[in-house]
Amino acid sequence: MNPSERPNAPASEGEFTGLAALVTGGASGIGLATAGLLAARGATVACLDVNPEVPAPLLGFRADVSDDASVRVAVADAAEALGGLDILVNNAGIGAAGTIEDNPDDEWHRVLDVNLLGVVRVTRAALPLLRASDHAAIVNTCSVAATTGLPDRALYSATKGALLALTRATAADLVRAGIRVNCVNPGTVDTPWVGRLLAAADDPVAERAALEARQPTGRLVAAEEVAEAIAQLASPRAGAVTGTAVAVDGGMHSLRLRPR
Repeated sequence: MNPSERPNAPASEGEFTGLAALVTGGASGIGLATAGLLAARGATVACLDVNPEVPAPLLGFRADVSDDASVRVAVADAAEALGGLDILVNNAGIGAAGTIEDNPDDEWHRVLDVNLLGVVRVTRAALPLLRASDHAAIVNTCSVAATTGLPDRALYSATKGALLALTRATAADLVRAGIRVNCVNPGTVDTPWVGRLLAAADDPVAERAALEARQPTGRLVAAEEVAEAIAQLASPRAGAVTGTAVAVDGGMHSLRLRPR
């Protein structure tokens, strides 16, 4: 299928009407919220995930971002179904706890392979398609951990710090090709993944309260709030925005409030 044969956009007009988007980790949490929002605003959207069950009108494709062959097949299949590609949201990622002493080399390699090299693999596979777009945009899901020192998150923070640097370097490489590259830096988001972490804590109620308290707004970030920021960066209306990191963290990075 070529771009002129793209599926019809949803009936409701929106800023993404006629555009095709691909979201990794799109079957849950931030990814699903983003995919649904882009579709609601007119995009045709494919989700890549290890468990790609997604509601209509989203299209699901199985992919493991740690496997280059899997990524290339899934990106090609998704682009064929969409009739091209205009927007890539690199959202797939995994968490990790521990200080610099706590994780063996194998765990460092595993988390870096998903959180950093997974973005490399998907972007690399998508670039030939994005270069053919008149409104190409890449948005990476980074983290407040890239800019703020968090306790017990050395490995995770290292992967997200590297992703922030990769976002800016890639933006510089691709700006003259007309491809914008940005990222969002969420704080702690109320997702199924965070829910599982809380459930495994010795005192889930106290742990949730601690996570809420470290964000100046006093609550966890909603996945839909991160999706809004991603959509803003991906929109053709943001044509002058590239190489930027947008914090969606309840003020966690920038604000220093006095204790109550």
